[in-house]
Amino acid sequence: MKKIGLVLEGGAARGVYTAGVLDYWMEQGISFPYLVGVSAGACNGLDLVSGQIGRTRDCMIHTDKKYAYTGLKVLWKKHVLMDMDMIFRHYPNKYFPFDFDAYFQSEVYDEYCCTNCLTGEAEFFHERKSRKRLMEIGKASCTMPGAAPAVLLEGTPYLDGGLSDSIPIQRAFDMGCEKLVVVQTRNPDFRMTLGKSAKLMGKIYRQYPMVEELLLRRPQTYNKRLAEIRRLEKEGKILSFRPEIPVVGRMETDYHKLMQFYLHGYRHAQERQKELEDFLKD
Repeated sequence: MKKIGLVLEGGAARGVYTAGVLDYWMEQGISFPYLVGVSAGACNGLDLVSGQIGRTRDCMIHTDKKYAYTGLKVLWKKHVLMDMDMIFRHYPNKYFPFDFDAYFQSEVYDEYCCTNCLTGEAEFFHERKSRKRLMEIGKASCTMPGAAPAVLLEGTPYLDGGLSDSIPIQRAFDMGCEKLVVVQTRNPDFRMTLGKSAKLMGKIYRQYPMVEELLLRRPQTYNKRLAEIRRLEKEGKILSFRPEIPVVGRMETDYHKLMQFYLHGYRHAQERQKELEDFLKD
């Protein structure tokens, strides 16, 4: 079999679609030698490598307020839109234990994309020794602009990897992959436009001029990447999975909406299993 990589897009709460896809694949024993994840795709990737079916789903879909990582209480107590410490410290060590032993023993080579605030470049991190650093990498990859402070890795500030490389297919090819399976979290006809929030975030991050520039030109770079993916799909080098029902919002917390979106991903993977198997064998 050719070296086939897995690329996981982010999208905050939209990542429950990916969780559904990956949970089905884990149940079927489908794996990849290489994966790269961005933002919520990093959360999904970590749980895929540790082999924990349902963990991402449980972290993102719940009704008990003690697990809340967003909302008015978080804003009041933490002064942030998203409590990243809840997600990457309390979840893995207390509420939804992460299997570090299984993760560190995995033969999958995984990387997670973070945006260097000083250079504006996408950087890719791999960790197989330190529990703390692994979670800090995940946190950096997932920290959306304006939702929480930048994360320091070796003294350098990082933000959401989606700013610099939302769907890092080129990284996967550079790492030796010949074909890719790409899980996206937007509908097939989606095209990004520049919103008011991007301009506002740009002003907030003026201390990092490269972040402001990335925010302002993100629609152009994102749509260009979508066009590249469509071209490579036609060439048989990429097989994409995308939601085909209306997507949930990035900050969605409604249990039923999120569960519906998760189940859509699960069923989508189930319905397309033969297509995936043929792609992996070809």
